[in-house]
Amino acid sequence: MGAVDPGLLVLGGFAFFFFLLVVAAVRKMARGQIEEGETTKALDEGEEALAAEAEAATEAEVPDAPDEGDAAEAPDEPEASDEPSEPDAPAAPAPKSLEAGLEKTRKGFMARLGDLLSGGSLDEDLVDELEALLVTSDIGIRTTERLLGDLRGELSRKELKDGDAVRARLREKVMEIVNVERAPLAYTHQPTVIMVIGVNGVGKTTTIGKLAARLVRDGKKVVLGAGDTFRAAAVEQLEIWGERSGADVVKGAERADPSSVVFDAIQHAKRVNADVCLCDTAGRLHTKVNLMEELKKLRRVMNKAMEGAPHEVMMVLDATTGQNAIQQAEQFKGAVEVDSIALTKLDGTAKGGVVVAICDNLGVPVRYIGIGEQVDDLRDFDPTAFVDALFA
Repeated sequence: MGAVDPGLLVLGGFAFFFFLLVVAAVRKMARGQIEEGETTKALDEGEEALAAEAEAATEAEVPDAPDEGDAAEAPDEPEASDEPSEPDAPAAPAPKSLEAGLEKTRKGFMARLGDLLSGGSLDEDLVDELEALLVTSDIGIRTTERLLGDLRGELSRKELKDGDAVRARLREKVMEIVNVERAPLAYTHQPTVIMVIGVNGVGKTTTIGKLAARLVRDGKKVVLGAGDTFRAAAVEQLEIWGERSGADVVKGAERADPSSVVFDAIQHAKRVNADVCLCDTAGRLHTKVNLMEELKKLRRVMNKAMEGAPHEVMMVLDATTGQNAIQQAEQFKGAVEVDSIALTKLDGTAKGGVVVAICDNLGVPVRYIGIGEQVDDLRDFDPTAFVDALFA
């Protein structure tokens, strides 16, 4: 045997070593494929089981699946919290309807009127009963006599026997009385100065506050003059209304001269280009001559602060006082010319007929009526709506 070439031996050795490397690599790859295949198979089997459980749960809990649009718009569920949630703030009561505000008057007056007229013709006995009804509803003797006289004079004998005809004609006559001609508050002056007067406890300051809130909401700049310097609570009350409504409040020291306060209020209103200046005044009994004279002085001072002021003198009357409200208005009207009436607390009394008596006796228009505690319960007086609600 011949000698082997050393070069061939080396080359063979490298070839064998390379073969061993290839074999090892193939074995390693084979093991990896097996492991990967087993893992993949296990995962596939697990996913199939989970999918089956999810499908079963979905069918049990959600019979009808939402469509894609609904699912896209569904809000996220809030996270659970161990802390108790705060209760929602109570909603503000809605303003009353006029019929609700006149419910006590309507139930007293209209129910009795319906019973009375259902009896037949308007004979003398029935006339006496109708007269008593009108008077006790605070329509007053003078206005009652006028209404009954008109009924007798305008209705035929046949109509007087028809309760519905008598009721309809009575409604027409009441409408004629309360429909007093009045110019609306146009607020053409800058500022338009309104002097608010009345006896103690009728609701002057509250009426001013509610009116201020309405005016500010309508986009007007309002100044409140705290001219009731004799009742400390009146100034504080007006300041609270000012904060609520966004109106400026001009006040003086306790027991300050009311004239100086209203003068300063009007001057301030002019400086800030306010649209309206509402001037509160101290409540006073209509029988006190010296206090009534003070009202005349207040009016003169307002005219000095701004020529032509006050542009409206509004008297606040309490509907619950009935006929006494008319006596108050007559005394105040003698001291300072009263341009309009704001009638408060109409929802708390069965004496709503006093509106008819006021319009008939004084010839002064009712501009506002109060039928509740909310700001929007101070209403513009609408004669037609009032009569409709009264006779509803």
